Amino acid sequence: MILLDNTALITPDLGLVFWTTLIFLTLWFILGKFAFKPISNALKQRSSGIDDALKQAEKARKEMSQLQSDNERVLNEAKEERVKILKDAKEMREQIIAKAKEDAKEEARKETEKAMQEIQNQKMAAIMEVKNMIGSSTVDLARKVLKRELATPADHENFIAQEIEKLTLN
Repeated sequence: MILLDNTALITPDLGLVFWTTLIFLTLWFILGKFAFKPISNALKQRSSGIDDALKQAEKARKEMSQLQSDNERVLNEAKEERVKILKDAKEMREQIIAKAKEDAKEEARKETEKAMQEIQNQKMAAIMEVKNMIGSSTVDLARKVLKRELATPADHENFIAQEIEKLTLN
């Protein structure tokens, strides 16, 4: 059995320290060349990517805010336009109704005038017909009176009264 000294385990040998340091530095150099630079570059790229994403998010937020204010403005303009259109339509409707009423009144006035003229014409025709009938009756009566010779004026009056009574009944 080999006895080992406890202190030998704790105290490093100079050759061991040399080779350990050489291997560590070589490993550090290799890792620095092939691992640390790519890792560092990847971290830088990720950091710049995150910064770009944050900038784009801020830009998108500003654009969304701008779009929202534009949408509100357009909505308000549309509401104002709707109110204006409704007002114009109401005014136009009222104008059309007023014009239709005015046209109807004018047409009624014309029809009334036309009816009054027709009534006047009918009245004049009736008067003319009555005058013609009276004239014709008078001529007939005079002819009958002349045909018949009556002795006294009372006979004349009785004869005329009978003839007028016949005319009234007809």
